[in-house]
Amino acid sequence: MPTESSRARSMIETRDRILDVALDVLGENPDAGMGDIASAAGVVRRTVYGYFPSRLDLIRTLTERAVAEMTAVLTEVDSPGTAADAAWVEFIARVWPVAHRYRVLLALRRGEYGEAIHDLLGPVDELLADLVKRGQDGDVFARHLPADILSQVAYGVVFTLADNDLANGTQGVRAATITSLLMLGVPEKRAIALAGDQR
Repeated sequence: MPTESSRARSMIETRDRILDVALDVLGENPDAGMGDIASAAGVVRRTVYGYFPSRLDLIRTLTERAVAEMTAVLTEVDSPGTAADAAWVEFIARVWPVAHRYRVLLALRRGEYGEAIHDLLGPVDELLADLVKRGQDGDVFARHLPADILSQVAYGVVFTLADNDLANGTQGVRAATITSLLMLGVPEKRAIALAGDQR
């Protein structure tokens, strides 16, 4: 007979599997419904709704998961002793797989769930703006836009290239790093040198 802890573990595993499958399904089709996700996860719709009472709850949970991963990376790489452009490069290198996994949030952010996703991404947006502001204060990044806007422009490029890379395989983390640094106003030679031999 299953113990309480094994039942709890099984529930967590099922919930995580549904989330992982939802990312894949929504990545292929952002308009996919809960039935599509249930079918792909090998469970009935009732099971999905048992964990996520609405599609919005599922999207919120995916966004919270992405925020936790991205803020952890940003907090680790953005130390006061590290140059802002070098911290940005390290952030992009480490967040690239995350951008691939959660690229669907960019599409969903433009739709009916935009406000909810935007609100949840607040901590990431603030950390990115702080990093860019530090770079602007140190004359490493351009000042033609406020830090909060410039950080979003540069980071949006990373998600765009992550989505494009999935489709044709010609781009990569190096392209995302160089392009985002150029958007931040880093000279091309410096951007290429900072990107190094990223693949």
